[in-house]
Amino acid sequence: MIGKRIAEINVGDKASFEKTLTETDVYLYAGITGDLNPAHINQPAAEKSMFKGRIVHGMLTAGLVSGVLGMQLPGPGTIYLGQELKFRAPVKFGDTIKAEVEAIEKNEEKNRVKFKTTCTNQDGVVVLDGVATVMPPK
Repeated sequence: MIGKRIAEINVGDKASFEKTLTETDVYLYAGITGDLNPAHINQPAAEKSMFKGRIVHGMLTAGLVSGVLGMQLPGPGTIYLGQELKFRAPVKFGDTIKAEVEAIEKNEEKNRVKFKTTCTNQDGVVVLDGVATVMPPK
């Protein structure tokens, strides 16, 4: 299985993935990364924060973008070179997040594609946006 090569990708091409993020997802991510910030795993402490409760790790949300790039567009064999991103709104436990990528620039000579990356919640609120640079499979 191999993803799309650069000649098969057009500016404007899109792909997406949706997932409801659960408490289990957050605890697994915290255990893997060591990010045990109370904002994510300690309800009493998180209730005193500006969010009034626990929130999902921003980088867990960003990881959904990686899944789209690595499995759909361009797909398997893609090398993720970089990501600029901004966290726009908190993600709460139980939110359904749609990660979407859209090809915005191609450099065939260097085999590079830039993608606009966006994550929105079930209410259409943008929670993350940015630009990823990848090398599609050859």
